[in-house]
Parts: sequence; structure tokens; C-alpha cells
Amino acid sequence: MFKSGFISIMGRPNAGKSTLLNAMLGEKIAAVSSKPQTTRTQIMGVLTHENCQFVFVDTPGIHKPKNKLGKFMVKEAETSTDEADIILYLVDASTFNFEREQEVLDGINGKNIILIINKTDKVEEKENILPIIANMSNYREFEEIVPISALKKDGVEDLLNLIEEKLPEGPKFFPDDTLTDQPEKQIVAEFIREKLMRNLNDEIPFGIAVTTDSMKYNEGKNLTSISATIYCERDSHKAIIIGKKGETLKKIGSQARHDLERFTQSKVFLELWVKVKDNWRNSDIMLKNFGYKEQK
Repeated sequence: MFKSGFISIMGRPNAGKSTLLNAMLGEKIAAVSSKPQTTRTQIMGVLTHENCQFVFVDTPGIHKPKNKLGKFMVKEAETSTDEADIILYLVDASTFNFEREQEVLDGINGKNIILIINKTDKVEEKENILPIIANMSNYREFEEIVPISALKKDGVEDLLNLIEEKLPEGPKFFPDDTLTDQPEKQIVAEFIREKLMRNLNDEIPFGIAVTTDSMKYNEGKNLTSISATIYCERDSHKAIIIGKKGETLKKIGSQARHDLERFTQSKVFLELWVKVKDNWRNSDIMLKNFGYKEQK
């Protein structure tokens, strides 16, 4: 008997959803940073074992949107439950706030919800996890409650085994070697945006988008040449992204190149450009151009 199913990964911003996806796949496909709202679209990751296939859907963190991009992100998260066989709902054990979790859970319709208490490595006294379990289980019934550290991969293998047990009988949706549904250029852009999120101050990253303009592989040199454009909303932000004598942009490029070389299995020549598009997060046309669906 072959088992398969769609597993939606949900939770508030910065709960560790993308880190968990990467840990379960054993491969980095989703951008990760300590800042909330790193993930903006649904990212599908596929893991195939001999007798089953997991199709994970990583979603943007659910939050109160302030612009059209924010509305798109929340819509992406909410619609991911429509076809899900299993929902993994993540909470951050180190910053747990019951009232905020209630707000999110009230909007999630679906059965087979597994509560994941993540970032247990950041909780010094493990008994402090017990009130989280009590509060959440008294508020809503969960299929299972599983404490893990996605960053340390502590408990991730046990979680996969649990999900496999609960998967329904089904077909193989994707070929064995499929890792994600994301186009190569999109993954490249997300790796670059991740480094921007990590290196810039709190406000600027939310007004940044990245597009991969070209990507060419030279087999003889085992070299991938990539050109990408970073879009921001203000001239002052552009100056900060570039930095004094271009140092910030060089640092971002160097960090991104490390991930890109692992991803492409080649040397990488990376060109980065910075352009200003005022208020693009509220522009239907720009959202569509950057790969975000137009908001009605």
C-alpha cells in the first residue's frame, strides 16, 4: 500500500515554519530569517520514501495585513488548508502568547491538526512547555502534540514517522526526484531576499522584492552566471542596501553566493542591481510582476 498526502504548515510569523520544512526535506528550499513574514507565498516541498510521499505546503505567517501584499500573504496561508490532509500548526515555545494563537486558530478550518511546539531549544526550563500544552489542548482538540526544535532537528524524524502513520492511501503525485514546485529563478530570488532580511534593519526588508533576471550555466567552466534585481520603496532604502562603498551589497552577495553554489552544484557569478519602485506593495501591477497574485 502506498500512502500520500498534502501537509499544510501553518502558524504565526516567525514560528519556524520554513526552518521545519527545510529540516524535513533535508534540503534548503525556503528562505529563513529571524524576522517575521520571511515567506510570502506558498512553497511546496516534496519528500518521497519507498512507501509514501509527503507533499508539504509552507505558508506565510498569519498576521493582520497592512497593505495588499499583506492581504495576499494571509490569503495564501488560509487557502492552504482547503485540500490539506494534515495541518501542522506551529507555535514558538520561546515567545508563546495564548491570546495571539487563539486569533489565528479561530480562522483555521480543518481536522487532523497536529500541534507542533517549536523552538524547545530556546526554553531553558522544559517544564515551562507544560502550560503551553495545557492552554492549547484546553482550547482546541489536536490529533497530537509534538515538541520539537526544527533548527536543531530534534524530534523532526519522529514527527515524520507520525505524519506517515496518519497519511491516507493515495497515489504518487510527483516523480521520486521532485523536491519542490518552485521554479529555479524563484528559489534563487528567495535566497537573495533571505540575506537582505538578515542584514538589514527591521523596517526595510518588508519593502523589498527580488527578481532573477537571468540565469545561465556554462558547463565547461561549471559556472552559473546570475543577474538579479533588488527592488525597494525609497531612495534612502536603496542607499542603505548598497551601503558605504557598496559594502553591504557585497556582503549580501557573498552570503547569497554560498547558498546558490550549494543549490546549483556549481561556482556562481552573481550580479546584483538595486532599483526603487515607490509603494510597490500596494500596486496590483507590481505585485503581479513580482509573482504575487493580484488582489481583488
